[in-house]
Formats: sequence, C-alpha cells, structure tokens
Amino acid sequence: MPITPLASRPHDHSHCVHSALSEADAICARQGLRLTALRRRVLELVWQSHKPLGAYDILAVLSEQDGRRAAPPTVYRALDFLLDNGLVHRISSLNAFVGCNHPGHAHQGQFLICRECHAAIELEQTSISDAIIHSASDVGFVVEGQTVEVVGLCAGCQGA
Repeated sequence: MPITPLASRPHDHSHCVHSALSEADAICARQGLRLTALRRRVLELVWQSHKPLGAYDILAVLSEQDGRRAAPPTVYRALDFLLDNGLVHRISSLNAFVGCNHPGHAHQGQFLICRECHAAIELEQTSISDAIIHSASDVGFVVEGQTVEVVGLCAGCQGA
C-alpha cells in the first residue's frame, strides 16, 4: 500500500517549518552563505504550508504581518538566493515557490500538484530524471535542468 505523502495528511506543520529553517541554517553555514533575516523569513513563509506561494503573496504577508515595506525586487532577490542554493523550487505553471524537501543534495524536481487544494508534493524519483535525460540524449538534446509538474487530485481531495 502506498504511503500518503506528508503534504497530503494532517501533521504538525510547525515541525516542517522548524526543520526547514534549521537545515537552511546548517547548509548556509557549511557553504559560507548569508541567510539574512529577510531570506530566512521568506523561506519560513514558503514553508508555512505545502502550497506554492507567489512572490506577491509573500510581499503581502511581509507587509501585513511583519510591517515591512519590502519592494518586489527585494523579495525576488531573496527567492533567487533560496532557489540558487536549493532551498526552494519554482513551480513554473503557478509562478510560485515551494520549499525543497531534500535541500542537502542536488536533484531534479518532480511535483504532484493538487488542482483542488493546491498542495504540491515533491517526489525524488531518479528513474524519472534518468528517463528524461536518456530520451533527450537519444535525440541529441542535452538537459540542463528539469522540473516535472503533474496536476491531479491529492488523497485528501479525492476523499472529500
């Protein structure tokens, strides 16, 4: 029987946020990177649910909850830092960002996106990445990056 991904079942989400921030602190310390207060806060906001969050959604929260007057370029720079360092993934079809479940190592992103509740479930299936790379190679194409986005219904929304 398949295991229901964490994003699709009730859980203590504060643990997800705490773990993601601790791991980001450790990764940045190891790599000599500055996880500034704003970058850390943006990462925290991205992790507050398993639903992809857009830059303007982040701006709104920073303004409403934190009282910060951050400009869009500031948030985009923070997101670029998080993306470049493997702490978040960009969901292109939604123009939004989601926390990376495996930030300690480079990998390709595969996401199951619920069209009902908008949860994004990250998979890490090397067989999918390998199949894409091999198929591309067969036609003389060199893959530089890949993100696979699959839309459907999560277990929770199917039961509703």
